[in-house]
Amino acid sequence: MSHALQAVRGMNDILPDDAETWEYFEDIVRDWLASYGYRPIRTPIVEPTPLFKRAIGEVTDIVEKEMYSFEDSLNGEPLTLRPEGTASCVRAAIQHNLVAAGGPQRLYYYGPMFRHERPQKGRYRQFHQIGVEALGFAGPDADAELIMMCARLWDDLGLEDVALELNSLGSAEERAAHRAALIAYLEQHRDQLDEDGKRRLYTNPLRILDTKNPLLQPIVEAAPRLADFLGEESRAHFEAVQVFLKDAGIPFRINHRLVRGLDYYNRTVFEWVTTRLGAQGTICAGGRYDGLVEQLGGKPQPAAGFAMGIERLLLLWRECGGQAERAAPDAYVVHLGEAAQRLAFRAAEALREHGFAAVLHCGGGSFKAQMKKADGSGAAVAVVIGEDEARAGEVGLKPLRGPGGQQRVALADLPEAMATLLYSEQNGEQGIDDGGV
Repeated sequence: MSHALQAVRGMNDILPDDAETWEYFEDIVRDWLASYGYRPIRTPIVEPTPLFKRAIGEVTDIVEKEMYSFEDSLNGEPLTLRPEGTASCVRAAIQHNLVAAGGPQRLYYYGPMFRHERPQKGRYRQFHQIGVEALGFAGPDADAELIMMCARLWDDLGLEDVALELNSLGSAEERAAHRAALIAYLEQHRDQLDEDGKRRLYTNPLRILDTKNPLLQPIVEAAPRLADFLGEESRAHFEAVQVFLKDAGIPFRINHRLVRGLDYYNRTVFEWVTTRLGAQGTICAGGRYDGLVEQLGGKPQPAAGFAMGIERLLLLWRECGGQAERAAPDAYVVHLGEAAQRLAFRAAEALREHGFAAVLHCGGGSFKAQMKKADGSGAAVAVVIGEDEARAGEVGLKPLRGPGGQQRVALADLPEAMATLLYSEQNGEQGIDDGGV
C-alpha cells in the first residue's frame, strides 16, 4: 500500500482557519502601505540565477548554500527560485524604465520566497515576505520614513516588545578601508576563529562581526568599528536619520555589529527585533542600497527599503493577543424537497446580486441538521425553504443571532427584508414588522 504524499519539508500548507487570518492581516497591511503612497508590483517567482549572484553577493550564505537553483531543461538557462525580493523589484524597475520615465517610485511586493535552510519556528524553506522599496530617493528623510512606517504598523497591530537597532555601513570606499583593517585585526586571531570565521575571513569578514558564537565575542567586541571609518558625508546622513527618529519619538539603539547579510547595503541599515520569538528575533530588516541599480545594469539611482517575514510577524502578533475577525456569511439557505431546492438557488443568487454573502446548503439532510450547519456557519440569518414556501414562492427568514421569530416574505421582497432584518439585529431592534411585507 502506497503512502499518501506529503508537502516538501519546510514548505507548509496554510489551512482555511490560518488562511483567513493571513487575509485579515494582508488587508491591514495593504491599507497601511497605501497610507504612505506605496503601490504594488508583482514579479516572477523564478529569476535568472545571475541576478541574485550579482545583487546579493557570491560569497554570502544565501548564494553559497541556500538558493534553490536549477537549469532550464529546454535551453540550459540557470534559474533560481527567488530567495528575496529586492533584486527582482530593482530588475523590474530597470527593465521597464520605471524611475527614469516616471520619477522616484514607492513600491511594495508580497509573496513567497525560497531558501534551503534548516526549518525552525517562524523560519521555513518557503516563506513569505512583504517588501517595500523606495527607488530614486537619496536623502536621510527616506530612510527615516521607512523606519517610521514600520513603527506605525507595529502600533496598528498592537505589537509589544519590539525594538529598533540602527547602524551605518558608510560608502563603498569607507567599507573597503574598514574591511582591510578588520582583516588585518582578525588575522592576528585566526587560530581562535571557528570554521565559519575562517571561511569568511577573506571573503566576507563583516559577517564575522555578526557571529552568535559566545567564544568569539571578546574578539568581536575589540575589532575595528566601521563607525570610526565613516567620512563627513556618511556621518551627516546617519545623524540626520537619528534626528528624524528622535523627533518622531521612536527609540533606537545603535548596534555597531549590525551589518546585514546582503552585499548591496550601504549607509543606513536597521533591524526591528523582539525577545518573544527565541533565536529568530528579527521581524523586519532593511536599509539603503544606493549602488544596486547600477550594479544590475541600470543608470545610477539611490534606493532604500525593507522586508518583513510574514510567518514570524504573525507569530508575534498572536503572542501579543492579535486575532482575526472571522468572516461570516449574512445568510445560510436551508431547504427540503426538490421544489424547495430549486427555489433556494434563486433565493441565494437574489441575495448575492444585492451584495449579501449567502451560503447555499448542499448535500441534503433534515431541517434540524441543516439548521445546525447554519448556526455553525456564523450566519446572522437562516433562509428557510420547505414545500409550503416553495408552493407559495416565499422564503422564511429566521434570525440566528438576534431576537425575533421566523418571518415569511415573497422571494421578490427577500433582499429588502434581509437588509431590514440585518439592520435591526445590528441596532438591537425587533425583527421584521409582520404587516410591512
